[in-house]
Amino acid sequence: MVKDLSVEHARHIAARFEDRVYELRAERARERGLAPTVLSYTGYGLADPEKGWVRIFARAVLAKPGAFEDGRHVAKVIADGVRGWRNFMSPIVPHGQIRISINGQDFDVQADRGGVLDVRVAAVLEPGWHEISMTIEESAPVIAPVLMVDAAQEFGVLSDVDDTVVVTALPRPLLAAWNSFVLSEHARLATPGMAVMMERLLRNKPGAPTFYLSTGAWNVAQTLTRFLSRNMYPQGPLLLTDWGPTERRWFRSGMQHKADQLRRVASEFPNIKWLLIGDDGQHDPYLYAEFARRYPGHVAAIVIRQLTPSEAVLAGGRSQGILNSTPGVPWVYEPDGARIAAQLTELGYLEADPFPGNDK
Repeated sequence: MVKDLSVEHARHIAARFEDRVYELRAERARERGLAPTVLSYTGYGLADPEKGWVRIFARAVLAKPGAFEDGRHVAKVIADGVRGWRNFMSPIVPHGQIRISINGQDFDVQADRGGVLDVRVAAVLEPGWHEISMTIEESAPVIAPVLMVDAAQEFGVLSDVDDTVVVTALPRPLLAAWNSFVLSEHARLATPGMAVMMERLLRNKPGAPTFYLSTGAWNVAQTLTRFLSRNMYPQGPLLLTDWGPTERRWFRSGMQHKADQLRRVASEFPNIKWLLIGDDGQHDPYLYAEFARRYPGHVAAIVIRQLTPSEAVLAGGRSQGILNSTPGVPWVYEPDGARIAAQLTELGYLEADPFPGNDK
């Protein structure tokens, strides 16, 4: 295959350098006997008999035989909780060719230059949870869970992660690096009351999806999934991003990633009104308010977790000025899950708790 030199020259120098590093790491990994495998993440789709589709997330990496089983780490040190930097150690397979099998139908797709697969394919599945399988080259099949959302569903939850479901209390410039590279996953703390509040919110809404939106890298997706499961948060897909340079820029924009994903889910599920959950550390209120103004029919309410004074200082300040700036869309602004639940009860999104005090 001959490269188009004009296109190659137009790409950002950082992207070209990164690609060369990926290629060298992959070559040396294969020489050491590492084999391609797929790390699977939770996907989602639209359950529609005529226009059904599935969005699939995964990463193509090179690993020692036996290091992963069914797309998951098998080493005990991983299961027990590890420092985040281990998630970034596996060499990736740039532009890896992956075969997806869904209900007897095969799709041949390609990962991107960073080994990340984010692809949507046409498929008809019933509402609820399903499993699909993926292979790369001669690897064993890997199973991935997929949440199929009923086309008639009218309610969903979309939540931020850092300082919303996970307590971070770190300066925002250091937040991503610390959570990704340093912190042991068992050292992460759940935000008080948020898991119980979300469980109550979905209790009487069968089939309502929960999405988790973050500027974190796909490398930590399995770590975040284990954290959410361990702390009893509703199961749902993660909408993460890839780090590093783009084809045109030195760095990717976290805010742009969030804005793009919000717009995408609005277009993918036109019947759903989303309850948006975030925190007041700078960006979430502005993003949610702008989304609500552009798509008022897609927002049920906006929930903002109020950071403590120390958390707010580290996060770079509050963004209270934007609260209640969306006529017709109610806001909830409280410091923890219990008080948020009380406000949502007043708004009619939750039934009164028969056992008050259990959401703390």
